[in-house]
Amino acid sequence: MLAAARRAVALTDARARDDLDEDDVLALALTHLLEILGEAAKGVSNETKERHPGLPWSQMAATRDRLIHGYFSVDLDIVWQIVRHDLPAVVAALEAMAPDGEA
Repeated sequence: MLAAARRAVALTDARARDDLDEDDVLALALTHLLEILGEAAKGVSNETKERHPGLPWSQMAATRDRLIHGYFSVDLDIVWQIVRHDLPAVVAALEAMAPDGEA
């Protein structure tokens, strides 16, 4: 999970929102990384979710479902919002869960 979240954030460094419209590879990469993150969130035990209630477990899973089942109607504004504004906090929380970086 942590690797996918970090990679998505890193891919948008020094990028602008318009890059998603102009770079299909970037848009596909970010979408895929969010799918991976959501799929991984689905596999996290309830015990772990209860120990870390600050992470948006259900939202990550729901985002994955929306991307997987509606990929022709993906809203890139939402993808950008998630990656640039929401994922940095997710990265920090995952790093705190696994200080060795293996979350």
